[in-house]
Amino acid sequence: MTDARAAAAQAAAAAATEAYQRIVAALIRITGDWTLAEDCAQEALALALDRWPADGVPDNPGGWLMTVARNRALDVLRRGTVERRKLRELAVLALTAATAEPEPEEIVDDRLRLIFTCCHPALPLEARVALTLRTICAVATPDIARAFLVSESTMTRRLTRAKTKITEARIPYRVPTGPALTERLPGVLAVLYLLFTHGYNADGEPAFADEAIRLARLLARLMPDQAEARALLALFLLQHSRRHARRDAAGDLVPLDRQDRSRWDHAAIGEAVDILSELRESAPPGSGPYALQARIAACHATAASVADTDWTRIAGCYDRLAELQPSPVIELNRAVAHGYAYGPVAGLDLLTRARAGGALDDYPLAIAAEADLTARAGDRVRAAALFRAAAARTHSDSERRALLDRADEI
Repeated sequence: MTDARAAAAQAAAAAATEAYQRIVAALIRITGDWTLAEDCAQEALALALDRWPADGVPDNPGGWLMTVARNRALDVLRRGTVERRKLRELAVLALTAATAEPEPEEIVDDRLRLIFTCCHPALPLEARVALTLRTICAVATPDIARAFLVSESTMTRRLTRAKTKITEARIPYRVPTGPALTERLPGVLAVLYLLFTHGYNADGEPAFADEAIRLARLLARLMPDQAEARALLALFLLQHSRRHARRDAAGDLVPLDRQDRSRWDHAAIGEAVDILSELRESAPPGSGPYALQARIAACHATAASVADTDWTRIAGCYDRLAELQPSPVIELNRAVAHGYAYGPVAGLDLLTRARAGGALDDYPLAIAAEADLTARAGDRVRAAALFRAAAARTHSDSERRALLDRADEI
């Protein structure tokens, strides 16, 4: 690749990150056609890669892309003899290549509308995540398919069904207001949380975590009065701050108590702590589930070591979280926290109660938690057997190696 083409590709990628979502959102609002909007945005990017090496990168790459995508959509609509009203609306779409003014409020609303539409509860949860990745984050369909462990054709059909559902069910392309916003926002946050998890898991796709952080940052900026949106951003920043220390040179997982904390992203930790400090002043402490999880993550991120961690505070947060959002996994984490705060016997007692319903019987992390608590209680032989049992049940190769290493150590 020549230097000019490399520079053009780099500029196109930067412009796509900044402008792609705005282009797609604006064209969806005007045309009502999701596929057309995505296709025109992609064609504009391809044209940029073809022309910019020779013509030079324009002063406003995002505006250039918007103009090309708009004109392409206009051509398609003309050929399809779409009503004059939509043609007029599209023709006056207010973004020019020379403007340096702040983006119009309407464009800001377009982004929110797109996020809330992709995350509409009428769609299956997996479809919401996939549609968010494809439409908002511009992740290629093959990459989404790989993350969900399905074929590209299967994922293409799922995305098509989701878009068809939006059209046929006449799902409104808007941000809800009043009580409806309160009802819908947790669903949007849950989609972003799942998107982050797909990138943060042991064998996940790191780019998905980056996209989740970018969207959470956008949502927090566009909805600054929503405390849980800001808390979710803080949680992501705290979790992702450890990404460079989570694996060793061989690519194997490094447990929290053995990570080199100097490799953590302390700038991200500082930003998250500032967000949580602001939330304490504007909202009741620990008022929502994401705020509680963020405070738990902050206890880990700001401690000098596992031994110096404020486990009593973490246990208290999990007690409150179990009341707000009861689930077997939260009860599992609560048991681990109590095990460190009040001793392994207390943790094992809570873990036994959490596993009483059977939901955690084959969950490898529950077995690993029991193994850790059992080892700390002094029964190292049983603990080693439990670590091996957990390794046999996990689907992650890196987790399996880590669990077997732990079994061998004890």
